[in-house]
Amino acid sequence: MTEFCKVVKENRILTVTINRPERLNALHPPANLELAEVFDDYAQDDELWVAILTGEGRSFSAGNDLRWQAEGNIRPPMPLGFAGLTSRFDLTKPIIAAVNGVAMGGGFEIALACDLIVASDKAVFALPEPRVGLAALAGGLNRLPRHIGAKRALGMILTGRHVSAAEGERLGFVNEVVEHESVLKRAYEIADEILACSPLSIRASKDAVYRSLDFASLEDSMQGMREKYDAVKAMIDSEDFIEGPKAFSDKRAPVWKGR
Repeated sequence: MTEFCKVVKENRILTVTINRPERLNALHPPANLELAEVFDDYAQDDELWVAILTGEGRSFSAGNDLRWQAEGNIRPPMPLGFAGLTSRFDLTKPIIAAVNGVAMGGGFEIALACDLIVASDKAVFALPEPRVGLAALAGGLNRLPRHIGAKRALGMILTGRHVSAAEGERLGFVNEVVEHESVLKRAYEIADEILACSPLSIRASKDAVYRSLDFASLEDSMQGMREKYDAVKAMIDSEDFIEGPKAFSDKRAPVWKGR
């Protein structure tokens, strides 16, 4: 049972809905720790291959619950960050952010920590921390420049300005903008497209993409992928590595086992 989010597991898809609409889905430490457990379970559950994260009501997440902090509550350690995602670096399964509204501060950082962002045409993004004497230290200052380049990122970060979903798509951190009522539907469509692929190939591909960003040299990033990357090794050693080419040869849809 969860208190601060709704969790649905169906057809190999985990759907997580942040459920604090009375606070625009702003997250306090109990919610972050609960979401960390949810994504721990996702990482370990062999039956779940894709996750979708969204918010209840008119907000994806307004970020850190500053009101909870101002009420004198003591903040415990949160080693995995906002939503159990912003400081999680070992999850090779994909996560789609279905951003249904406001994604501010930590909420935007959560979306950036996901692999794909599908945004409602009513969604709004910002890193407004400097306006209240803070900074986006949960990955926003690090991930956004990697997504859209330093100059464009600083244009958002140094002003704290609000950015529409359409501008987010133009800047490059939003994959797709859809009508508000269709954001979750579109996320499921993309999840189904991912599920048509080998889950181990998906994990190997995600792992290789993110790891390659650690290297300045393209050549260095490509060397030793088969030996050094656990997700790539798991793909090569799997039954699915045989099933894919066999199904192609047989002119049939592959039957993925995820092992």
